[in-house]
Amino acid sequence: MSEISQLSPQPVWQFFDKICSIPHPSKHEEALAQYIIEWAQSEGLAVRRDEIGNVFIKKPATAGMENRKGVVLQAHIDMVPQKNEDTVHDFTKDPIQPYIDGDWVTAKGTTLGADNGMGMASCLAVLASKNIKHGPLEVLLTIDEEAGMTGAFGLEAGWLEGDILLNTDSEQHGEIYMGCAGGVDGAITLDITREAIPAGYVTRKIILKGLKGGHSGCDIHTGRGNANKLLGRFLYGHATELDLRLVEFCGGSLRNAIPREAFAVVAVPAENADKLAELFSFYNTLLSEELGRIETDVVTFTEEITTDAQVFASAPQATFLATLNACPNGVIRMSDDIEGVVETSLNVGVITTAENSVEILCLIRSLMDSGRSMVEGMLSSVAELAGASCEFSGAYPGWKPDADSEIMHVFRDVYEGIYGNKPNIMVIHAGLECGLFKKPYPNMDMISFGPTIKFPHSPDEKVEIKTVELFWQQMQAILENIPEKA
Repeated sequence: MSEISQLSPQPVWQFFDKICSIPHPSKHEEALAQYIIEWAQSEGLAVRRDEIGNVFIKKPATAGMENRKGVVLQAHIDMVPQKNEDTVHDFTKDPIQPYIDGDWVTAKGTTLGADNGMGMASCLAVLASKNIKHGPLEVLLTIDEEAGMTGAFGLEAGWLEGDILLNTDSEQHGEIYMGCAGGVDGAITLDITREAIPAGYVTRKIILKGLKGGHSGCDIHTGRGNANKLLGRFLYGHATELDLRLVEFCGGSLRNAIPREAFAVVAVPAENADKLAELFSFYNTLLSEELGRIETDVVTFTEEITTDAQVFASAPQATFLATLNACPNGVIRMSDDIEGVVETSLNVGVITTAENSVEILCLIRSLMDSGRSMVEGMLSSVAELAGASCEFSGAYPGWKPDADSEIMHVFRDVYEGIYGNKPNIMVIHAGLECGLFKKPYPNMDMISFGPTIKFPHSPDEKVEIKTVELFWQQMQAILENIPEKA
């Protein structure tokens, strides 16, 4: 048990502490899922799993609440695995190390997993409680939300009985979400040929790091730098001037996280090595002038390196750098209907280099299917001009707001009764699973809420301690005020 287990409310923090101790990155959630199943069985609760791996736990209504509408509490089991470059951590084997930092809880050099670990902990705490009043209750814990929403895609009709679903995957206290963006992955693949490093050339690794990164939906409008785009811009601008030849380009690690770091291995004539270092150092100054109000810790440097790898041939190198430089990124359009909310965006998330190809993996998000299609067309056009292939996969729908939602009105009234003011009713530019749940359960009434979590999907992720207490108050109050069945 770490120091966070003593925080209030203890039931939630103790479960979160346990969650942190069991590795559970996307695609590797089984150990945590098994712990939860065994714990629920030890509590005498009904537990089952579907073929995809989602976990379902059922708890009877407390005395006198049997005639209330059924509620499904929902969270996802997996977390985003991101770490600082100098942090030694294997997310499949090593526990997260949470600690208290003033008013917040964060982790040592890695993502914390408060997204969606705090929501999952609250669901388990409700199951464990002997005092909270509630009607018929189900808990749905989905798998692989962060890497493709596999669990939500695989959810079938007939597994859930509840009328209302409370999603716990939101990240701002005082806000209640009743809609979200849909999305799709887009991958541009360019074929490359290689040739030997020219005589008289030296090799260097050029590195751009120290960016804030963050969630590619919630943070896309903040003006944070994208390491892939910034490094690509430098190479495109100076490759000809330096007679630079590219060996490798790698950046980002998740399509749904704004890339914080990128690097390239290049070869340049020996007489241009100092000029490369000088230009890259000047580029740091330029970025500080452009982005300095937001990106305060940008670092650019070059390292001597030896490699036996070959360089890109000149034509595919020029095509790749032009394609990356031309690729759209960031906010494409703000919503006309909801002030301050992004309607459509794109994140150039991950770039990888193989022997004979380079892949640019992007994530498109939009509140409107037509907006998503528009950006798909933009990416396809860039790929077509480059003679590259472009494929789209993993499309998921948005969650259309329902102004007549009964549970939204209940939550709003409960919130005002506790705090004396109304919550902000919002639509989030991120992919919540609620949109996918609407297909097998079209009549289920849904909202999403949670504590304040800053910088999710990055090693700076942190959760505000006092808002966990407030989130827990809201959870208990809304369960006690669920309407009766018609």
